[in-house]
Amino acid sequence: MNPALVISLDLKWQGSCPDAARLANEMVLSTTPKNESATPLSLPQTVERYFQTFNNGNFQATSQLFAAVGRLLPPFEDPVIGHDAIYAYLKQEAAGMRATPKATTIEFLTEGRQRVIVKGKVKAIVFSVSAAWIFDLDSNGRIEQVEVKLLASLQELLTLRPA
Repeated sequence: MNPALVISLDLKWQGSCPDAARLANEMVLSTTPKNESATPLSLPQTVERYFQTFNNGNFQATSQLFAAVGRLLPPFEDPVIGHDAIYAYLKQEAAGMRATPKATTIEFLTEGRQRVIVKGKVKAIVFSVSAAWIFDLDSNGRIEQVEVKLLASLQELLTLRPA
């Protein structure tokens, strides 16, 4: 057992039928490293590729991880929908940024879908801020939607505004 990784299972159960499939659909798996630098996180392949391609500036590959009408929900902006629009948005807005995942929670939803919540840091040339990415993956592992939230106080967010 890896002492640097805590895995907790949060099980919900409704009713008395011992239906394993229903139990699996309601299971939430959380992985949070005790020492953030000690162990890489175990992320679903699509989410791992999202961060790899994003950090390498390969936004074309990042956009292809989305479903055909996949949605990127950036903070404080309108939704960006579809491969071409996501690519253009990332190319313009995310150049030079680095996203570092530090903790993840995976929820197994119905029909093979997953919700993956990743908390970490976003570093740009002039700022660094805590963030969360909420991925909704379809049954084929494609990104239906990713919402990016900044986890900062209003005071911290005001300091990010250009002068």
